[in-house]
Amino acid sequence: MKNGKVEEMRDRIINGPIVKTLIVLAYPLIVNQLVQVLYNLTDTFWLGKLGRAELAAPGTAWPLVWFFMAIGMGFATAGFAFVSQYVGARQYEKANKAAGALYSLMMLFAIGVGVFGVISAPYLLDFMNVSGTVYPYALSYTRVIFAGIPFAFTLFAFNFLLRAIGDTKTPVKINIATVLLNLVLDPFFIFGWGPFPQLGVVGAAVATMLSNSLGSLVGGYLLFTGRVGIHLTVEGLKPDWKFYGRIFRVGVPSSVGSSSTALGFVILTRIIFTLGGRFGDADVAFATYSITNRLTNFMFAFSDGISMAMGTMVGQTVGAKLYGRAKAIAEKTMAINFTILGIGTLIFILFRVEIFRFFINDPAIIAESAKVVKYFSASLPFFGIFSAVNNVFQSSGHTKKSMVLGIFRLWGLRLPLSYGLGVLAKDTAGMWLGMGLSNVLGAIVALAWFLTGSWMSRIIEERD
Repeated sequence: MKNGKVEEMRDRIINGPIVKTLIVLAYPLIVNQLVQVLYNLTDTFWLGKLGRAELAAPGTAWPLVWFFMAIGMGFATAGFAFVSQYVGARQYEKANKAAGALYSLMMLFAIGVGVFGVISAPYLLDFMNVSGTVYPYALSYTRVIFAGIPFAFTLFAFNFLLRAIGDTKTPVKINIATVLLNLVLDPFFIFGWGPFPQLGVVGAAVATMLSNSLGSLVGGYLLFTGRVGIHLTVEGLKPDWKFYGRIFRVGVPSSVGSSSTALGFVILTRIIFTLGGRFGDADVAFATYSITNRLTNFMFAFSDGISMAMGTMVGQTVGAKLYGRAKAIAEKTMAINFTILGIGTLIFILFRVEIFRFFINDPAIIAESAKVVKYFSASLPFFGIFSAVNNVFQSSGHTKKSMVLGIFRLWGLRLPLSYGLGVLAKDTAGMWLGMGLSNVLGAIVALAWFLTGSWMSRIIEERD
C-alpha cells in the first residue's frame, strides 16, 4: 500500500474541514452515479423504441440480479469496513491483507451465482408473476446479465476497496469508460446497426456484459500491478479462513439485509403486476414504475455519492476512535441529502409530463405517472436521510443494525402498505401511497436509532 498518498488522504478525513472533504470525496462518486444513471436512461430510451414490453424487461430482471448480487455486496461492505478502519488506525499492511481476502472471496462467490442464475431464471420470473408479453424478453435479458456476474462482482470489489482508502477518482475513470462504451454499443446491438447482429432486448444485456468485463479486467490489472493505493498479490488471494470468518461475521448481516431488500423488490414487482392487472393494465403500471425508478435514480445519484463519501469518512474516523466527528459528518450529510432530493422532487413534479413523454409517448403511462407525483414523490427527500443512516451503520461495521433497518422499511412497511392500500383503495394510487409512506416512516425510525449513538464503536480489535 502506498502509505504516503493514503496517509495524506487519511489526514484530510480525520482532521480536515468536514464539508469540503466530503465534497472532494463525493464529486467523483456523484459523476460516477450520474454516468450510471445516464446508461440506465439511455437503455430505457432505446428499448422504449421497441415497445412497452421490451422497455419493461430489464426492470423485471434487475430485482433478481440484485438479489444475488446483494448477498456478495454484503461481504464487500464488510471488507470496506475493515479496510477503512485499518487505514484510520494506520495499520496499512492489515488493510492490504483484508483487501486480498475480500477480492478472492468475491471471485469465488460470483462464479457460483452466475451459474445458478442462468439455470434458475425461468423459475424466478414465474414466481414474480411476470406478464406473458414481457416474459420472453425478460428471460433472455436475465440470463445474459447473470452470465456476466463474475465481472460485475470483481468490478464492485475494486470500487469498494479504493473507496475505503479514500481514492474515489480512479474507480470513476474506469466506470465512466465502461458506461460510455455501453452507451455506444447499446443501439448497435439492439437494432443491428452496421455489421452488428440485431438482438433487441438481448443486445442491451450483451452491451452491459461486455462493458463490465472490460472494466473488471482493467481494475484487476491496477490492483495486481500496485498502481493504486492497494497492491494485491497472488499469494494474498489464497484462502485465509480465519479472516474469512471475520468477514462473514460482519458481512452476513449485511448480506441478509441487502438480499432481503432485493427479494422485497422482487415481491414488489409481483405486487405491481398483480394490482396493475386487477385495477387497470399490468404492463402500464410496471412501465410507469420502471421509468419512475430511472428518474429517482438520477436524483439519488447526488445523494448516494455524498452518502458513499460519508461512508469513507465515517469508517476512517471510527477506526481512529473519533466518534463525535463521525456523528457530525453523518448529520451534515443528512442535511445535504434532504436539500438535494427536495430540489429534485420539485423539478420532477413540475416537468412530469415532458419527462415521461421523452421515454415513451403513451397516454396511459403518462396518466399513471400523475399518481406517482401525487402519492409518492414527496417522500423522496426522506429516503435521503434513511440512506445516510444505513450507510453509517454499514461503514462503521454495525451491519446488524443496517440489516434490521432495511428489512423493517421494506418488509415491515413498503410491501404490506403498498399491497394493503392498493387493495383498500381498489386503485394503483394506494400502491404508490404505500411506497411513499415507507420512505417517510423508515426515515423517522432510522434517524431516531442513529441518535442513540449505539453504532459508535469499531470492529477492528486492539490486538489486530
